Amino acid sequence: MKRFLLLPIFVLCFLAYAVRAEVRLPALFSDNMVLQQGMDVPVWGWADDGEEVKVTFRGKTVKAKAKGGKWMLKLGKFKAGGPDELLVEGKNRIELKNVLVGEVWVCSGQSNMEMALNNVFEGKEEVARSSNKQLRLFHVPKKRSNEPVDDVKAEWKEAGSESTPGFSAVAYYFGRDLQKALNVPIGLVETCWGGSPAEVWMSEKALASNPEYKRDILDAYSENLKKSASTNSRPPQWKPTELYNGMIAPLIPYAFKGAIWYQGESNAGRADQYRRLFADMIRNWRQDWGEGDFTFLAVQLAPYDNGKRRPLETIMEKPVESNWAELREAQLLATKTLPKVGMAVITDVGEKDDIHPKKKEPVGARLALAARGIAYGEKLEYSGPVYKNMSVKNGKAILSFTHADSGLEAQDGELKGFAICGTDKKFVWAKAQIEGATVIVSSPEVSEPVAVRYGWADFPVVNLWNKAGLPATPFRTDDLPMITAGKK
Repeated sequence: MKRFLLLPIFVLCFLAYAVRAEVRLPALFSDNMVLQQGMDVPVWGWADDGEEVKVTFRGKTVKAKAKGGKWMLKLGKFKAGGPDELLVEGKNRIELKNVLVGEVWVCSGQSNMEMALNNVFEGKEEVARSSNKQLRLFHVPKKRSNEPVDDVKAEWKEAGSESTPGFSAVAYYFGRDLQKALNVPIGLVETCWGGSPAEVWMSEKALASNPEYKRDILDAYSENLKKSASTNSRPPQWKPTELYNGMIAPLIPYAFKGAIWYQGESNAGRADQYRRLFADMIRNWRQDWGEGDFTFLAVQLAPYDNGKRRPLETIMEKPVESNWAELREAQLLATKTLPKVGMAVITDVGEKDDIHPKKKEPVGARLALAARGIAYGEKLEYSGPVYKNMSVKNGKAILSFTHADSGLEAQDGELKGFAICGTDKKFVWAKAQIEGATVIVSSPEVSEPVAVRYGWADFPVVNLWNKAGLPATPFRTDDLPMITAGKK
């Protein structure tokens, strides 16, 4: 009798061992995936200690041994193309099918990045024509975590009417345009959460190593949490690092070309801090991925009246201070202080009373242009005019710009959105006109110009463009520390 009882116990033990012994891959490695071309592609996963794992792709086989239950190898560099199969062998066998090699981009941020294709202007029509076997999508589910996690529950999908409706519209349009321009497969990894501030997308190490962030972000969060517990009030909504842990850490070290980023609304009240925080977040990601200075492209905040719902005439009464303008300036600063950082300016597609403007196609298109110029080195104009320097002559301010070789132009009549001040620092609306590659700004109320501002408002009404069809970024000349002549 005992012998018969031992048999099922033996079988159960064997099955448990077999399950434990299986080689596993993170969700990023699935059917329909895209591997980054031209980069020594890392492949990793889990297996029993000492187990040999073999990965084969396009006739090349690389081996690794598991240590501490984990293994990783570098598969090699490959040219764009496919589809192919990727084979992983240990004590079990995993076959991944329909694998492409091309360009992979991470797409992150808050609600304007998260906004789904099905919910934007003409999005439903785009969904109907979105089938594209050369465009692949990976949607990271929302996850808060106190510690870094090592995997997510998701899979790669081909672009089409079943996968695109709920995918980021900005990311989709970016990938669609980039795929068409480069004529190679494109993989998009969407990882975003509406309302999130930048510090939740950074690692604890990056925040703790900076005295300012440790005091004003980490320690401040802990203090506010204690206060809310003692007063039975609402706790802080966001915990620093929690989305980095749950939605960025599990993607590392997947090989990719660059990142697109649409965030900033939730940090607009701390624009001065964002000057440093945004750049340090980029540094944080670059360091943790270990791919060097990969391309990072941001979307500048769209015009929005910050919930005040005022008539346009009231908005235009006089120049005012603006947190949103300062946040846009902080975004611009990162493009000047870090290599391979670009920005899509969208002053023409905002909605005065809606923080979520519906026209996302121009946003994706400008990000794709920036990628082609910065990441892929194409000889094209990828940015609107960027303020370079100012001189004063005969009571007028003369402004010059980078990204203006194609020429400057005013859309829809005379130039709008320029303000000027004298030594009293009181800004008044100014007359501005284009002369060659410069803009001449003046006002009868200001005899000795000291500074000029352009588009310096929550909801800027502006129309300076270059002849390549791209709008100028808002700017001010009176407070731009660390910024000298803009880079081309």
